[in-house]
Amino acid sequence: MRPGLWLFDLDGTLIDSAPGIHASIDHALTALGLAPLPVAQLPQWIGPPLRESFARVLPDAAVVESAVARYREHYAARGWAAHRVYPGIPELLRQLVDGGAQLAIVTSKVERYARQIVQAAHWGQHFHAVYGVGEASAHSEKVAQIARAMHDFAVAAGASTMLGDRHYDIAGARANGVQALGALWGYGTRAELLDAGADAVFATPAALAQWATSGATRASAQDLHP
Repeated sequence: MRPGLWLFDLDGTLIDSAPGIHASIDHALTALGLAPLPVAQLPQWIGPPLRESFARVLPDAAVVESAVARYREHYAARGWAAHRVYPGIPELLRQLVDGGAQLAIVTSKVERYARQIVQAAHWGQHFHAVYGVGEASAHSEKVAQIARAMHDFAVAAGASTMLGDRHYDIAGARANGVQALGALWGYGTRAELLDAGADAVFATPAALAQWATSGATRASAQDLHP
């Protein structure tokens, strides 16, 4: 078992939050007189900061801010609860904790919503901290969040691991010298994660759990799980 500090992305890594996010995006777009988001485009919206995603489809900053306000109006009321936990996640978390690891969440989601989700989940008890973003955040903050977590937990980069499903997670880990693992059950692709520099990618939480109990201390290219 690899102990130390394990950092987890939230959306697309611990939970499949697509239903609540999609409904909240549609609420925002239709309130502005626009067409709902096609299902095929949804994966592009899960992971990046919200303002970054709206800026790709809206004409200017003022309209983006209006859309963000509408989105959060819906998300705060019901969107946050419309998610499911990925199979195998509770078992993985329990295994890591039993092996002596400390756990924290590092997410691009607004921190108060992230805390709300974690506190309502039975597996939330395993996490010692939640690092989210502020209401005004417009960019990925993964690099700073990971650095803050390592400082708060007083854990060196060599004893830290980041698991996420998008390139933001991998880039944040690499910038801090932290082991970067990719979750293929989320919204990023194998190519996206490997191109960002993931040390290894795993097809399922069970595959990652198996690797974590193998006694390995550092993932490498040959640890890839199809």
